[in-house]
Amino acid sequence: MTRHAAHDIYDSAYAAFMARDPCHDGKFVVAVKTTGIYCKPSCPARRPRRENIEFFETSGAAQSAGYRPCMRCLPDDVSRDRVAVEKARALLNASEERISLEGLAKAVGYAPHHFQRLFKRAHGLSPAAYARALRVERAKAALASESKVTDAIYKAGYSGPSRFYSDMKGQLGMSASTWKNGGAGERIRYAIVETGLGMMLLAGTEKGLCRLSFNEDEAALRKHFPNADIISADAEFETLAQKVARVVDAPDQPQEHIPLDIRGTDFQQAVWGALCAIPQGETRSYAQIAAEIGRPKAVRAVGTACGDNMIAVLIPCHRVLRSDGALGGYAYGLDIKRRLLKIEENGTVADG
Repeated sequence: MTRHAAHDIYDSAYAAFMARDPCHDGKFVVAVKTTGIYCKPSCPARRPRRENIEFFETSGAAQSAGYRPCMRCLPDDVSRDRVAVEKARALLNASEERISLEGLAKAVGYAPHHFQRLFKRAHGLSPAAYARALRVERAKAALASESKVTDAIYKAGYSGPSRFYSDMKGQLGMSASTWKNGGAGERIRYAIVETGLGMMLLAGTEKGLCRLSFNEDEAALRKHFPNADIISADAEFETLAQKVARVVDAPDQPQEHIPLDIRGTDFQQAVWGALCAIPQGETRSYAQIAAEIGRPKAVRAVGTACGDNMIAVLIPCHRVLRSDGALGGYAYGLDIKRRLLKIEENGTVADG
């Protein structure tokens, strides 16, 4: 490692320590020369002077250098907790049978309620919700490969159809057979309206909006919903489309409730919920969103979930930037992302 690279790593670790960033817990420990103790980056204790600290990759390395663990933040427990959570996740991934919280906690040596909190903090979901999400994903894959829905149900690890349909409720947004047939039987209305950002396509089911995009036409919509019954908007939907256009052009104005029909995994829903919580005029990094949903290592997956967002603007993935402040990606081009951020800053459409 070059001296310059080592300096950059030190600066990054120091910044994380000063910010008390929990995303870096377990990645390194911070040793304080004046007290002889070492802490995890998020330790709530008062920050020492920079010249009085040094960083170690592991607790063992800090102990070898003569430091002892902080009794306030318990840095050694971070690694133990992480190992236990990952062991539990591996058990859930490998098991075709249901594992109770008590059974899972016993397998990793923790009390059930304490372990539930640890797991949810690490993965954004309780063990039970994580297991359900696994079965849902297995079911979706099975539905795509099996000729019979009942075969897919058992292949996904379900004991029978009733439990399968209970888990599918709210996940697929339609019956299992309809999902298998690419959404056949769904009726989707659409309209294309002009906004200050260009032509906006709006599509919706009876439940609410299922797509909001820019510079797309009916053919592009059909690629997303190849087997749905796609029809032109009626008067009611045209009114809704004009309302959404006003929201896009003047986001600071009072807004009426706009129903959405969003369908995604638990992880995607968690990311989209975090996006909707970002105040207008503010931004977050992908890493911050990952930390907010309890999945600090899933930065790349957060970016993927942002890209999977079917409803631009109303689920504001444009408010997420790279950690260095760069715009990152955007499905409809960086110019539109830049202008969306400018609109929210000014309260109305601005050219350029």
